[in-house]
Amino acid sequence: MVDATDRLRLVQWLSPAFPIGAFAYSQGLEVAITDGDIKTATDLEAWIAAILRHGSGRIDAILLAHARKPGADLAGLTALILALAPSAERLTELQEQGRAFALAISAITGTDHPARPYPIAVGAATAALNVTTAEVLTLWLQGLAAQLTSAAVRFVPLGQTDGQKVLARLAPRITALAAEYAEAPLSALHSSAIRADIAAMRHETLPVRIFRT
Repeated sequence: MVDATDRLRLVQWLSPAFPIGAFAYSQGLEVAITDGDIKTATDLEAWIAAILRHGSGRIDAILLAHARKPGADLAGLTALILALAPSAERLTELQEQGRAFALAISAITGTDHPARPYPIAVGAATAALNVTTAEVLTLWLQGLAAQLTSAAVRFVPLGQTDGQKVLARLAPRITALAAEYAEAPLSALHSSAIRADIAAMRHETLPVRIFRT
């Protein structure tokens, strides 16, 4: 059975308030907004849905799930996720957020957690929690959706209520994808979010930038 205290720890670790600086990253969304591709809540919802299903959300969630498994090859998973990063900024985001997460978790738990790419770090840290992988991935994907929504609310700009409506409409999709990714083999890894990847690449040379990625 799921441990209630471990569930609370999970919610804390994957909360937007956890000190990893998630608010500073947009995964190229800033470029899409600057180009006028995202002007409305409907545009934003479609973009995030594609990220969750076909982009970084899929890759990160599947690798996180494998990092939670007993005897997981964390070094191999680390090499794989870094190899799959489609841009320099995405690589930086994975490493910097993972480093910040490891520092915070080490301080909280009193156990040394080495710096790893963020999804791998979360998988390794949550492996000892008595919660299901589907639950971990549900909160993980929700956190990604919330991160991108927060960026759009500030930069499009969208109203706070519109942002919350987007997250509410994405909720059934998030829970379904979390259940799927929790059981997915590594052979299920693929990405076809081409516009998002190109936006992330172009962000590196954007003349004026608010977000780090």
